Amino acid sequence: MDLKSYLLKQGMKLMQDPRFMKLMQDERVMKTVMQAMQLRGKVQESLEHRVQRVAKSLNLVTKKELRELERAMRKIQRELDDARAREKRAPEG
Repeated sequence: MDLKSYLLKQGMKLMQDPRFMKLMQDERVMKTVMQAMQLRGKVQESLEHRVQRVAKSLNLVTKKELRELERAMRKIQRELDDARAREKRAPEG
């Protein structure tokens, strides 16, 4: 059994436990859970920002820049293919 399926199975067991359900209905617990999720997002955002700064200082390409470049290349390729198709369809003369 892989880790993902094991965690899913354990999570399902936990969700069926009445004590857990009662705990999750507590407003304070839910508030804490939400804060934990927000904290995770903030930490990840901060880490990504720092990685971008380091990459920029070392003159490295970031994933975001690479995705933008690939997107631009695909667009140019489509435009080139369209232009070639129009050229083939155009009557010679």
